[in-house]
Amino acid sequence: MAIRLLSDLKPREKARIVRVVGKGGAGRRILDMGAVSGTEVEVERVAPLGDPIEITLRGYHLTLRQAEAAAIQVEVM
Repeated sequence: MAIRLLSDLKPREKARIVRVVGKGGAGRRILDMGAVSGTEVEVERVAPLGDPIEITLRGYHLTLRQAEAAAIQVEVM
């Protein structure tokens, strides 16, 4: 399977997190929210201009900025 960015997925697409590449505080915050390697995510909604992106992760809803989602590499399932 090809590696893609979470920010590139469409609503209802499911994926598994491969790697979080964010640096500094933003990357740490993403990891602290549970977006770690191997975790399954589903894109719920994407705003008309692509920002923000709502996902389901570990049974709860999370809203990410497009730049935060672009720091997460995933494998589409």
